[in-house]
Amino acid sequence: MRKYFRKASLSRIYKMIRKDVRVNGKKTAIETFLMEGDLVDIYISGEEAAQLRETKKTVRALRQFTICYEDKQLLVVSKPYGLLTHGDSTEKKNTLANQVLGYLTESGQYLPRIEKTFVPSPVNRLDRNTTGLVIFGKDAETLKRLNKMIRQRNSIEKYYLTIVSGNLTAPLVLRDSMTKDTELNKVTILDEADDQGKWMESRIEPQGHSNPGSKAQEYTLVQVQLITGRSHQIRAQLAAAGYPIIGDVKYGNAKINREMKARFGLTTQLLHAYKLIIEGNVVEAPVPEAFQRIAGELINDFKRTR
Repeated sequence: MRKYFRKASLSRIYKMIRKDVRVNGKKTAIETFLMEGDLVDIYISGEEAAQLRETKKTVRALRQFTICYEDKQLLVVSKPYGLLTHGDSTEKKNTLANQVLGYLTESGQYLPRIEKTFVPSPVNRLDRNTTGLVIFGKDAETLKRLNKMIRQRNSIEKYYLTIVSGNLTAPLVLRDSMTKDTELNKVTILDEADDQGKWMESRIEPQGHSNPGSKAQEYTLVQVQLITGRSHQIRAQLAAAGYPIIGDVKYGNAKINREMKARFGLTTQLLHAYKLIIEGNVVEAPVPEAFQRIAGELINDFKRTR
């Protein structure tokens, strides 16, 4: 009811439930849980209902994403560098969520004048400067199902590509607990004896290397499979393991970052969410040109057509 009557105060909502609402033709207590198939009647005038309802404005935003998979229930898009998934204090309009909403509205798949309480929304979230795959549910049931799958480990498999400094020669399984400082927007990995943090797990596999054993700095192209999905998980765990992501100013190596900026103009983490496996279906996002260019110079035999 709060979504449907967005302009109504909470006290007005409670008053309506006490006086104006019937469930299956009967008055009921506020704490009653609705069941599937219940009929809810609200006995207020059409004029009052219109005053309490908020008219949704069509959001128009640039379309910067690319569609990697789409069916009637879900949409998987590739987010470009520099675009927020959701709005924040610095940007509220031009976000991936608004761009996708605009696409679904213009294509007739989402009708704001009919939908009163549901808005197509992303299931997963990427940092502003991380590129790659984001999943959207087109209807309420699909969104609920996808969110449940995200919470269940391995129901949706998520894979990333990145380049780290150091010569990683064997797979790693990283298991840590963490806390996040919301003011600094930074994750701290806790001591093993500290059980107060949130659990996180990643599986790392090397995919390619620079010239090993040379006097120059060594680099490794790695694939990361997320088992959990914590904020900054990949960046913080790899840095703590001794393999910081190149370009990462928050968790990375300052000296190497200066070299990456001078050589490639790289000023943020090089991280790409390139593959999802959803109920057996594999969805991939092409590796961005900037990533390919850097990998082509740092990693031996890197194929630019990945």
